Amino acid sequence: MDTLQGKKEIYILDYKDLRANVPREILIGDQSIAIFLTHDGDVHAIENKCPHKGGPLSQGIVSGEYVFCPLHDWKINVTDGKAQAPDEGCVTTYETVIKDGSVYIMY
Repeated sequence: MDTLQGKKEIYILDYKDLRANVPREILIGDQSIAIFLTHDGDVHAIENKCPHKGGPLSQGIVSGEYVFCPLHDWKINVTDGKAQAPDEGCVTTYETVIKDGSVYIMY
């Protein structure tokens, strides 16, 4: 489905296959994206590459709305993609949509 912004809804997985605080990695073409289900039931998608040294965020430890990079423990907010102080940087975030038990990413 096309949107006004020129992005498309791409099916990525079933909502039931997600677990809170257990990240998942998906690939869209050659783009690696980390998927997170927070305890409030929201699904977030961010670039799977820490802005510091490129660590795979889908392998990080999740706490609330944050993921900690497995390489150097940078704390990244999964809702807005921003590294938390004193670190600086951000990752690309992607809008997600849940419909009829399926999760889609706007890409």
